[in-house]
Amino acid sequence: MIPFERIELDPRVCNGKPVIKGTRIPVTVILEHIAGGEPWEKILGNYPELTNEDIQAALLYARASLEHTDLKALNA
Repeated sequence: MIPFERIELDPRVCNGKPVIKGTRIPVTVILEHIAGGEPWEKILGNYPELTNEDIQAALLYARASLEHTDLKALNA
């Protein structure tokens, strides 16, 4: 089961961007830290309100979002 109950979309919070429920931490912020090579332990240290499950939920949410998006390859 994908833990989407940890992700919240509320137009009153961060302009409706997906955030970790109960926080104002956008999923994109977590993804940026991971893409930048930060270990989960450092992310959790910087955002003590997060849990491992929140980070996992952000990754699974991003994956599910991509699976439901039509992307077209650009020819170089």
